[in-house]
Formats: sequence, C-alpha cells, structure tokens
Amino acid sequence: MKTFVLDTNVILHDPYSMFAFAGSRVVIPLTVIEELDTFKRNNDERGRSARLVARKLDELRKKGKLSSWVELDHGGKLRVEINVSEGLPKAFSAHTKDNEILSCALFLRKEGEQVVFISKDINLRIKAEALSLETQDYEKEKIDIAELYRGWREISVPSDSIDKFYREKKIALSGYEFIPNEFVILKSSTGGSQSGLSRYDVKQTCLVPLLKGDSAPWGVKPLNTEQRFAIELLLNKDIQLVSLVGVAGSGKTMMALAAAMHQTLEEKHYRRILIGRPVVAVGHDIGFLPGTKEEKLTNWMGAIYDNLSYLLERPKGSLETTDMDIQMLIEEGTIEIEAVTYLRGRSLPNLLIIIDDAQNLTPHEIKTIISRAGMGAKIILTGDPYQIDNYYLDAASNGLTNLVERFKGQACFGHVTFTKSERSPLAALASDLL
Repeated sequence: MKTFVLDTNVILHDPYSMFAFAGSRVVIPLTVIEELDTFKRNNDERGRSARLVARKLDELRKKGKLSSWVELDHGGKLRVEINVSEGLPKAFSAHTKDNEILSCALFLRKEGEQVVFISKDINLRIKAEALSLETQDYEKEKIDIAELYRGWREISVPSDSIDKFYREKKIALSGYEFIPNEFVILKSSTGGSQSGLSRYDVKQTCLVPLLKGDSAPWGVKPLNTEQRFAIELLLNKDIQLVSLVGVAGSGKTMMALAAAMHQTLEEKHYRRILIGRPVVAVGHDIGFLPGTKEEKLTNWMGAIYDNLSYLLERPKGSLETTDMDIQMLIEEGTIEIEAVTYLRGRSLPNLLIIIDDAQNLTPHEIKTIISRAGMGAKIILTGDPYQIDNYYLDAASNGLTNLVERFKGQACFGHVTFTKSERSPLAALASDLL
C-alpha cells in the first residue's frame, strides 16, 4: 500500500484532496498544519480552504487519534506525522517549511513506507526527486489540454446536402455524434466553395442554421467564423453558461462585453452587468494600493475599462450613447465591477455575469462563482489557458479548462475555442512566435 505525503499547496488547491487517494494511506506533515494555520484568517479562497481542512480533520478525530492511522470511508487511512528525518544533505541546510515537509517524507521512507510525495510546487518536486523520493503533481482535476473540446468542427458533405440544409433550415447527419450546442462547418466534399455554418440543436436532434451569428451587438461585427459562433452563444438566452477560450487578442472579452451591453441596455433582458476578474498579479506585485475598494480595483481592471471605453466611443444611433461615461454606468448600477474574491455568498438573479481571465481560477473557485447564479442569470467565462499567472495552476489544471470538459454535453452550456487573433498583426505574430 502506497503512502501519499501531501504538500500544503495541494490541500489549499483542493481541500478534499486528503480523501482522493482511495485505498491508500495519506500523511499530512505537522508542518503543513502549521502553514494552514497562517492562512485560516484570510478572507480569500486559501483562507476558506484552510478552515475547511481544519474542520474535516477535527471530524476525523472522532474516529480515532490523528497521531495514528484513522480509517477513511473509501478504505484508506490518514494520519498527521510529527516526525522528521535527520541529516538532510548540506544543500538542504536552510531551515524552511518546504525542507521540513521533505524531511517528513524521508522519515516515512526510512520507516519502510512506499512514499509518494504530492506537490503542486515544481521546484519542490525537483528537490524531492534529488532525494530519490517518488514525487507527482496533484492531477485529480487535470485534463488533456491537447484534446480540449473546441466547441466546433468541420465536416465534409455532398453539395446537395448543403443546398438541402439552406432550403429546409436543418439537416440530420447519420454516423456522427454531436454535443449539444456544438458548431459544425459544413464543407462541400466535391471541392466546391459551398459551405454552411450550423449548430447542433439538442431539442430537434439535428443541425440548424445560426440565428444570431450575423448580428452586430452594440455595433461590434464578427470578424471571423469563430466570433460568429461566439455571438450565437452570447445572444441565446437558453444558453446560460458560455466559455470562450483562445489566444490573446482573439476578441473574447470584447465580444462578451458587447453582447452584455446589447442585452442589458438595449433589449433589457438582464437587470445589470457584473464583471469580475481574479486579482492575480503579472510578474512582481506592486504592493498595497491606496484608496477605496473601487479605486483599488481600477488598477486591476484595466483590460475591462479599455474594452468599455472602446465600446462606448462607438456611435449607437438612436440610443445616443456616444457620450456615455463608464463612471455613470457604474454609479447607476448598470455595470458592477468586482474582484471574484467578493462573490462568495452572493445570490445573483437576472444578471449577466462576465468572468475575465478565468484561467487564473482553480476548479473550486469556478464552482463557487457558477453556484452564485440565480434565476434568469447568464455567466460568460473568458480566458487563455496558456497565459496563467497563478503559481499552482497550468493549462491542464486550471478551472476554465476543467469547466469546459465537465460541462461538455449539457444543453445549457456552449463553448468556442478561438484560434485567430484580431487585435493587430503584431499581436497575432506574438501569439504564434512567442
């Protein structure tokens, strides 16, 4: 039976990770408990995770002493280990929490345990490997990013089938399994220029033409096929959850904001727009910021304000929104800009919610946000899984890609992967070359 030693970052990433190793032994070093104690007073997700772990361990105390093995429901065992190994190599002489956790794993190995050290810290896994410890990343929620659901595909069909599709406004293709709200580009198999854009309608169990794909919400016209697919999802009230994933400059945030302004200010489908972003710094953090919460958020929400400024500068005809000011929309309550940290506990009915840079959120944080949606609400998540600033997430383990795979197949969900950058030729070149 293997013994899995868990690092602090694993437990903070998934508070239920101690129960994820069915039929095995799980060890939590006392150093990890001490580190969790420093997080428990925080009001962020790490603080919530630290408090939840403490409660779960306290519940396990009813089954027996944590200093010896406590039986778990899945047949495994758990204990808190206080012992550490003496005599680490001189390179490990610095007295750090990480080295204490490694020493605990070494002690267990010397005791004859088949130890596997689990950590999301790459450098710590390298150090464990240098000590000849078997080590792994925590991969319970990882997906194969290369196989991530794109939301659309191309299919070759005879030209007369495309003609029939346009004539009858639907087509059923045998031999294919489609996912609800999946888009299909119909191409002529005879080499002609005929093509058609369609979406799989789960109610009619066939492919139907796009209804909103040629729309220009808030004056923003789609520049490519992928953006037309996105508009189809964004303007469809029956699709309550939309994810837009793609390269930088592909128009994810712009399309989401334009659709939100159109449906909230023009069509009055939603009471207001709530825009959130994870507060994660790129590079070194500049430290504490002065001012009110709104003034602090202005510095973090630059990308949102840039897009809003662009949208509000565009003429809107009869609505005369050319002179609209972002601050006025915020003061009126039409637009609310918030850090995702403050969404916990809220109930958000009849709102259109946009979460930008969602790739910096953990799967648990994504779950927390989506569970806030009330009746009549719609959530749009945007992000680039290859631009992650959260130290313990990667393209395969972040909440956005996890959501795409988990919700794939649900009638209320739609997804589009963008592959083309429309920001500028320079931005497109940077996405390709860098």
